[in-house]
Order: sequence, then structure tokens, then C-alpha cells
Amino acid sequence: MKKLIILFFRQLIFWILLFDFTRIVFLVYYSGLLSVERIRFTEVLGVFINAFKLDLATACYFMFFPFLLLLIQSFRSPKWINIVNKVYSGIMIFVYTLSSAAEMGIYAEWKTKLTYKVVKYLSNPSEIYNSAETGTFFLLMFLLVLMFTLGLFAYLRWFYRDFSREKIPVWHSLGFALVFPPLLFIGFRGGIQEIPINQSQSYFSDHNILNLAAVNNAFNLYISIFENLGNLKQNPFQFMDDHQAADIMKDLYSVKKDTTIKVLTTGRPNVVILILESWSADLINELGGEPGITPQFSKLARGGILFTSVYASGSRSEQGMACVFGGFPAHPISSITVQPDKFVKLPSLVRIFRGEDYSTAFYFGGQLIYGNIKSYIIYNRFSQIMEGENFPASIPRGKLGIHDQYTLGYMVNDLDKFKQPFFASLFTLSTHSPWDQPFARPLKWGGNEHEYINAAYYTDHCLGEFFDKARQKTWYRNTLFIIVADHSHNSYRNWNPESKDYHKIPLLFYGDVIKPEFRGTTWTRLGNQNDIAATLLAQLELPHEVFRYSKDLMNPYSGAFAYYTTEDGAGWLHDGSYYTFEAHPYIGYKWSYFNPPADSTKIIKEANAYLQTVFGNYLKD
Repeated sequence: MKKLIILFFRQLIFWILLFDFTRIVFLVYYSGLLSVERIRFTEVLGVFINAFKLDLATACYFMFFPFLLLLIQSFRSPKWINIVNKVYSGIMIFVYTLSSAAEMGIYAEWKTKLTYKVVKYLSNPSEIYNSAETGTFFLLMFLLVLMFTLGLFAYLRWFYRDFSREKIPVWHSLGFALVFPPLLFIGFRGGIQEIPINQSQSYFSDHNILNLAAVNNAFNLYISIFENLGNLKQNPFQFMDDHQAADIMKDLYSVKKDTTIKVLTTGRPNVVILILESWSADLINELGGEPGITPQFSKLARGGILFTSVYASGSRSEQGMACVFGGFPAHPISSITVQPDKFVKLPSLVRIFRGEDYSTAFYFGGQLIYGNIKSYIIYNRFSQIMEGENFPASIPRGKLGIHDQYTLGYMVNDLDKFKQPFFASLFTLSTHSPWDQPFARPLKWGGNEHEYINAAYYTDHCLGEFFDKARQKTWYRNTLFIIVADHSHNSYRNWNPESKDYHKIPLLFYGDVIKPEFRGTTWTRLGNQNDIAATLLAQLELPHEVFRYSKDLMNPYSGAFAYYTTEDGAGWLHDGSYYTFEAHPYIGYKWSYFNPPADSTKIIKEANAYLQTVFGNYLKD
């Protein structure tokens, strides 16, 4: 058994070293760019430290087939199995070094890692040769040959050994068969934590070239292909000609007058965005929910501007982040934050505020690797990012992370050290299962969502404490607070997940910077979280045209519509009517209409054009 273990780990170590070797070649190849960006050597070393866990997970995937071969050999070891192992490893070495050489070739122009789109491009070698500089093409070919040759030589010379079964007790073979599959599974996941590993694990720097160098090529390519496997050829939501869809979208976002109702007393406030995990509108009395669940929010609503017709465009946290910070709506099938090559092309509220000399910070008590949120947050260049592991170890934690009372309490004090104005955001956690918040459960009703509404009561209590403390701070009087949900959640009313009621969420603007005459008012215009960007920037008289899916909710001439998506369909609200549809594998699209106007053709075309355009931009970007 000892021999089996040694042979397995020798090959596992080889893959990790090969990943680092190709990473070194990439960094040397772009050393001039590292110099231009004034990246310190210590930061470059951080690439290898932060790459290790994802490399280990990828190496475990690579070792699954060799493990099966070794397992067979532990019972019976014909010589041809050794040949199969070497051929497999040689092919994988070539494929990986080819991906590394291709990545070096595309980074200069595309500033991205190898993706499914690039693989399609690489299927035409003659076109690649014709479009590349001759010297560059042959240099990359040389590097490919060099990396493959050295990799294969090192593998055969120092790491691989032929195996032959020599009086191995059967119980040793059985032990190998029982122990190693669970270890490989843990390796695939990147550990025993709740959330499996993803590219976020390797993100660590403000310099995106270092983040991309740290992310394993094979792992990233697998995610890219997996997320787009069904859409490699065309948009699955192609309802009309793209030009016709573009004309409809232009009409939807056109305004008769580019103006806004100014509700702030200052054009340069601090901005704090509190993103509430899984808050449904049914939690809030003022939005039609039962009274008593969120009394603190109700108090805030009486002093702020409550948007009463806002809907989450998605149903997952990573989708909500792209909506709030990037102004990009959610879409079926996948999420844009999962793919770094796509989210880097989104506009960013954070970057706009940094450009206005704002300090920036992001707080979350859990693990940001969920949904690849961490890589998205790091790319957006928050000056300070605090997730669970960065908070003091003395802070109590639950199964999912740090409870809301502690993260909110930490942030309200931490903001004292930031230069004003600042742009800060906190993502709550406690309204997500397993509902282990350290608080009494005073609500005795709620049926199947009893735990959920009590978790919301707890987070609401924490919000009350947060604002009690914030009002004592010197920065409070110049701060606009935006409170919004990342997405909705099933409530005690058990709405159909495709209904508009299921997707309705709270959005509240609050703070002393709101003019007295607007405090305690409601805003009824239909919208989504992606409308926050244009609405906020318009108040500050900052341009917001780059947020093409964001409209100013305080412009009385902006379109009154909202959109939401399900896993395989979408919903559309416009002028008091709404319409949903979902894809069925055998009967095509199933259409449902609610409060249809006399002529429903127009609203159907709007909905189709919106989804077609959003998903088309996702595929294209």
C-alpha cells in the first residue's frame, strides 16, 4: 500500500509543479507589463501562494483516471496499464501546456484567460497564424514545445514509475480503494467547507494580471465551457432579429427629458449600501407583508424613501451583486460573475466612486467564494474587503459565518477610520439557512417559513442597532444609506416561483442627506436592483450612460417596467400588466399572461427583446 500511495502522490505533486512552471513562463513573458504596472516582487510571489488551493483541486481532477489505473494494478498489473497511464499523462501535459501558450497569446489583446469562446477561435489555426505577428506566433510555438518537452521529460524522469504488483496483501488494495476516493472528493471540492472551491479562491490583488495568473487554466476553462455548453452556437432566447430587439430596447430606455427629481441635500454624500440576504417584500408591512416581522425597517421607511415596486432580476446572490454594482440584469442558465472573462467588461459603481476620490469598502461575514463573488468584488477594486476569515477570531460565528449583529457592529465602527467621502457596502448573512442566529424566535407563526421570518426579525433587530450606533457618528449626517435585497425568498405565502409576487423585494433610500420633504415618502415606479446605479449617479450628477440596463427611477420620464428571471424563463411587468414564460424541452415555450392589455402583442415583444438582448450581451461580452 505504501508503494501505491507514493506513486499517487508523486504524480499529484508533478501536476502542481507543472501548473507553477507554466505560470512562471507566463509571468516572465509579461514581465514588461508587470514593470509598467509597478508590481512588486512580493506581490508576484503572492500568485503562487494564492494559486495553491485551486491548483490542488485541479490536480485531484487530473489524478482521478491515474487513481483508477493504480487501483486496478493493485489487484492485477499487466504492463499495458503503465503504458496507458503514460499516454494519458502525456496527452494531459500537452493539453495543459497548449492552454498556457494560448493564454499567453490572447492576454495582450483580450486581457482574459482562456475561455470556451477562445477555444472556438483556436479551431481555425490558419486564421490565428494570419492575425498574429509572425515573430509572436513562432515564439509562442517555441514556448509550447519547450513547456511540453520539459514537462514530459520531468514527469517520466523524476515523477512517474511503472507499477507491478508484488505480493501486495489484498487488504492493502482494499484500503487504497476505500481511503482515496473520499480524499479525492475532498480535493475536488477544495476542502470540507460548505461551498466548493472556485476561481475566487485565487483572487487576491488589485492587479488583475496577477489574479488571472493565479487562476488555474484548466479549472477556469472547464467552468467556462460548463456554463456555456448549451449556448456555444446561438442564443437560446432568440425570438426576433437582433436589430428589431435593439430598437425595442432603445424605446424602452429612451426618455423624453433627461432630468431627475433631486431628493438629496448634497451632491457628494457618503454612500452605504446594505445588501440584505434573501429578503422578500412579504417581510415588510409597508410592502404588503404581515406586520411585526421587520419593525425596525418600518421605522426606517417612515424616515426615508421606500420604493414599492422593485423586483429582483435574479434568484441568486451572485446575480444580485452584478445587478447592484454592475447594473447588469440576471439571466437564465448561468451567472455573469462566475466567468471573469465576462464580468471584467461590466461597468462598475465602485470604480466610478473611486474615480471621484471616494474611499471604498466591502463587508461580509461568510465566504465570498460562493458564486465566485470574491473575484468579482476584488476586480471591482474595493479598497478594503472584509470576509469571514478577516474579522477578529474572537467574534462569534455560526455554521455559515459571522452573524449580522457582529458584522454590522464592526462596520459601523470601522467606517470611522475611512477618509470621507466613502462608498461602503455590507452583505448580510443571517437570513440564509441554517438559521442559527443567536437570538430568540418571538414569531410563533409562519408555517413552513417559520425559521425564515424569525431570521428576518433578527436581522431587522440588528439593523435597528446599527442605525442607533451610526447616528452617533460624525459621518452619519452626510451619509446616504441604500438598503436592498440581493434576491427574494419563498415566504409564508408560498407564491409560485415564477410569479411577480415571489420576486418583489425592498429598496429603501435613507439618511439625513434626504431632503425633509421626501422623508417618509413612497416611490411607485417599476424597477430592479440594476436601476440603483443610474438612480444614484443621477442624484450625484455623475454620468451613468455606461450602465445600459439601468434607468433613473427618479426621472418621471423613465420607463415603468421591471424584469425578472427564473432558471429557464423570465417575467415582465409593464403598465399594470405582466407576463411570464418558461422553456419546456418538449413543447417549447409556455406563455402565461396576467392582467393582459387589450393588445398584448407589444408587451410580449418587449419581454422577448429584453431577455434576448440581455442573454445575447452575456454571450457576446
